[in-house]
Amino acid sequence: MPKILVVDDEPDLELLLRQKFRRRIRSGEFTLVFAQNGVQALEQLERHPDVDMVLSDINMPEMDGLTLLHQLDQLNLDLRAVIVTAYGDMKNIRTAMNRGAFDFVTKPIDFGDLDTTIAKTLDHLQVMRDALRSRDELVALRQELGVAARMQESILPTVYPKDPRYELHAWMTPAREVGGDFYDFFRLEDDRMGIVMADVSGKGVPAAFFMMVSRTLLKGTAIGESDPAKCLEEVNQLLVNENEEAMFVTTFYAKFNPRSGLVDFSNGGHNLPFIIKLSGKVEQIECEPGLVLGIMPSIDFPSGSVQMEPGDAFFFYTDGISEAMDENGAEFGERELAEVLSECGGLSASDINRHVVQAVQNHAGEAPQSDDITCLTLRYLGN
Repeated sequence: MPKILVVDDEPDLELLLRQKFRRRIRSGEFTLVFAQNGVQALEQLERHPDVDMVLSDINMPEMDGLTLLHQLDQLNLDLRAVIVTAYGDMKNIRTAMNRGAFDFVTKPIDFGDLDTTIAKTLDHLQVMRDALRSRDELVALRQELGVAARMQESILPTVYPKDPRYELHAWMTPAREVGGDFYDFFRLEDDRMGIVMADVSGKGVPAAFFMMVSRTLLKGTAIGESDPAKCLEEVNQLLVNENEEAMFVTTFYAKFNPRSGLVDFSNGGHNLPFIIKLSGKVEQIECEPGLVLGIMPSIDFPSGSVQMEPGDAFFFYTDGISEAMDENGAEFGERELAEVLSECGGLSASDINRHVVQAVQNHAGEAPQSDDITCLTLRYLGN
């Protein structure tokens, strides 16, 4: 049974968490242990060396959450830490990530988001433990790629927002040789939604690790920076500073306002999405391609905005779709993709993804899949 240590000095939080998660605790999905500051947390870890996850506030008496993270790193414990912080607190978020935090949640705590974060964190920890247990058996590239695939899948969100104003659905069919595709979506201030589609260079475990770093930095920066272009600028600078392997990531980042249908975006060398009108008319987003993230410092990224109308769909994808090849080496291509999307006017977000993936698979036939097939559709329903 996974064990979670909650570290927070708010007296009502223990009662609230036990109430919110009482069914899951009763069914044995996990158990909770509590401490009111970092000092008590270290004492609890001595009593409970089998703790799998630490959920810690930052601001606490005696020992704060950032100091606790440093202590956990020094102890080299086999667990994952998630911090709880305020919206826009980028300085502390960045410090926490540098000290080994796996993820973060923001105050006031959304228990649906917390539930998803707990599940994702525990799943990732299990994947890493399995990988470490089997590392002596990794004598072939295929086994390494299997570890990378599980790492990749462990961080992708699978629970979609339920909102009468829009639909959101994502699809990934991993390749046999694991690439670095990832997508993400997360809530922002003022009722907005951040959406990311990205592709990391390389394959295998190095790409999977770089993907995890890129995803965390982008999510953390987006919460504190409202301008998508400036958000990519800051993430790019952070990646350049810590990129000894010279890897890079193409990124399209959009900020969606479900109240108005407005989408502000910025592009870092990624494939440009398509807009599918309710009538079936398809238009590719107009934007300069921009440069990839992680290679050059002090880069300005192109940006723009699109006003969606009720019934419109915004289709994000990676080159695993447009460059999928058949047995003769012919690519699927963006022109064919646009024709397939023109058949999707009025379809739900999930049906649009299924329709495109089926078309790509029909095109490929018996040819082996060499890259991840990844797409995400945002469909605006209006107010």
